[in-house]
Amino acid sequence: MKVIAVNGSPRKNWNTATLLQKALDGAASVGAQTEITHLYDLKYRGCISCFSCKRKGGALGRCAMQDDLTNVLDKISSCDLLLLGTPIYFSNITGMMLSFLERLLFSTMTYNLGDRSTFQGKLSSAFIYTMNVPSDLMEKLGYKALFNHYKSLLERLGGPSEILVSNDTYQFDDYSKYEASMFNEKHKAQVRAKQFPIDCQKAFEMGARLVESNIKALLNN
Repeated sequence: MKVIAVNGSPRKNWNTATLLQKALDGAASVGAQTEITHLYDLKYRGCISCFSCKRKGGALGRCAMQDDLTNVLDKISSCDLLLLGTPIYFSNITGMMLSFLERLLFSTMTYNLGDRSTFQGKLSSAFIYTMNVPSDLMEKLGYKALFNHYKSLLERLGGPSEILVSNDTYQFDDYSKYEASMFNEKHKAQVRAKQFPIDCQKAFEMGARLVESNIKALLNN
């Protein structure tokens, strides 16, 4: 069982990356092989509308662009579970994650009637979101529609997709160094100490559970 995590945050050791690693640890605890890719380490672009992935006799269903993302997409095409993580910037996923999803998903989207995807296989997935916004404000801002949108897109890869959200995250290691008076550092520290470990445990359990579900499905087939 192969599990690949893709970190859409520029930070490799902060909230998003930590939760992704916990999910990978959970997957590894039940025997999966795991790997993580940090998108901000790579040089690539989003979809350039060359339509090679739709051309008859061409690389149907596969992105034809050659760059640092090519090998990552090849690995994902043969893995069993895909774990994505991103902070929320300006009420959306990061630009690097969006460009990655363009390359991953548009190539498998078909324009033929009656079909949704040319993806060969059944790839389960989960999307981890981290944000400074508290959970109650997240509800008012309608973020669930955003999360469900990406969930629906990922389900075109043939498998179920889950969502995990970590709210009210700790942004700085020392709030006194930054112009950020709208935030209560004491409150942020309390959330970091009490809630974030719970979110980490949820990520661990999710990773283990999704791998176990995939193994069970394979055995039943």
